[in-house]
Amino acid sequence: MSEVETRFSVQSGMGLITLNRPKVLNALSWPQYLALTQCLTDWESDDRVRVVVLEGEGERAFCAGGDIRMVWDARQRGDHALNRDIFRTEYRLNRRIHHYPKPIVSLLDGIVMGGGAGLSINGCWRVATERTQFAMPETGIGFFPDVGATYFLGRLPGSLGLYLGLTGTRLGPGDCLHAGIATHFIAADQLDSVKTALMTGESVTDVLDRFQQPQSPGEVSARQAEIDRCFGKQTLADIFAALATEGSPWALSTLEELVRRSPTSLAVTFRQLTAGQSLSFDDAIRQEFRLACRFLDAHDFYEGIRALVVDKDKSPHWQPGRGGEVSEAVVAGYFQPLLADELPLP
Repeated sequence: MSEVETRFSVQSGMGLITLNRPKVLNALSWPQYLALTQCLTDWESDDRVRVVVLEGEGERAFCAGGDIRMVWDARQRGDHALNRDIFRTEYRLNRRIHHYPKPIVSLLDGIVMGGGAGLSINGCWRVATERTQFAMPETGIGFFPDVGATYFLGRLPGSLGLYLGLTGTRLGPGDCLHAGIATHFIAADQLDSVKTALMTGESVTDVLDRFQQPQSPGEVSARQAEIDRCFGKQTLADIFAALATEGSPWALSTLEELVRRSPTSLAVTFRQLTAGQSLSFDDAIRQEFRLACRFLDAHDFYEGIRALVVDKDKSPHWQPGRGGEVSEAVVAGYFQPLLADELPLP
């Protein structure tokens, strides 16, 4: 008998959600999106639940994102409607978490990427541990940073959000605190004690503040000035030029990393994260659904999944290829309204 993919329990005022797919780093399946949506809907009006805690099974990952193999499989079957349903349900779940009337505490122990960020960063409280590794790596698979990233990356210090969205750079716990991705740092061996304390009726703020420990800034935090200097530009081409001019080992390795990524993804992400900084969350997630549908109808997303997940040759053939130019008209087309298929809110 297969394991339950998501465990739900209520005890002493705490609703506990455990993502239970540790063999795939707790990547989210289509049934999990549905189950999480139903659970949070039910708990919203359940007087037994005062605070919601989200965690991942095992020590390796909170959640490494959505299981993109299911997107590939649906496309191979010609089930394009399912792929739209997957993203529609996920983004509406992200919105529910953002507007949730009860505190949500996410225990970011291990890897947090993509869809895992959508479950956690959109909530109230995010606890990093010494094992936390956060990233939004979507441009490397021919996609764009979604699940509310337009909103939360756009509100990071300086040009940090754009840097993370374009490059997929990982942040450790110190950098997560500096960026505001995490609200607290608590050692992993204290998380069970945190959950016990949350069941006593003590306020969430008091519990997290009591267990919080100091954490030194990380390498990315120390490069904030360089990041702002190179990524605070008016165009994507200006960023490439600034990195080349900067000429440091960091700048040149960053430039090499960008060149490997989908040119279309980079162009769309640049516009998404620069023009989207002033959007409300609802407008941002609605725009992200438009982008997701356009990527589902294009080439690079499936090519990225093929190269990294299916064939695993790590040699995607982007269209246009590396260094290729993506016209402003093509980029603008990704942002056009979907008319009859806009993301339904609420």
